[in-house]
Amino acid sequence: MNVRVRRIVADIETGDPQELAAFYERLLDLKIVMDQGFIATLQGAAPGPMQISFASEGGSGAPMPDLSIEVDDLRPVSARLSDMGLDPEYGPVDEPWGVRRLFVRDPAGTLLNILCHAPDGAST
Repeated sequence: MNVRVRRIVADIETGDPQELAAFYERLLDLKIVMDQGFIATLQGAAPGPMQISFASEGGSGAPMPDLSIEVDDLRPVSARLSDMGLDPEYGPVDEPWGVRRLFVRDPAGTLLNILCHAPDGAST
């Protein structure tokens, strides 16, 4: 199975996601496309998935990831992790905000939040 990456989002930890989101919205005309309280994601007007997220936590009690990578289907990612002898640090889990995700660290220690929107890869 192939993996198709849909977007990669930088995740910036902050105690006040809305304050930081408002700064970038005003400074760069970015638009808030998601606000869950603990996380706010902004997007540019140009074509393409140019996004950045500001969060106070990783959501659902999970640690704060460094990058969020949306894929079209989580199943091949889970299978590849297994083939590589790696276990996710978190998940796979269905979150109440409509994504299925898992966390894994790359060899440099970067915590990756790999996700898909339900129902695209809703089962692993």
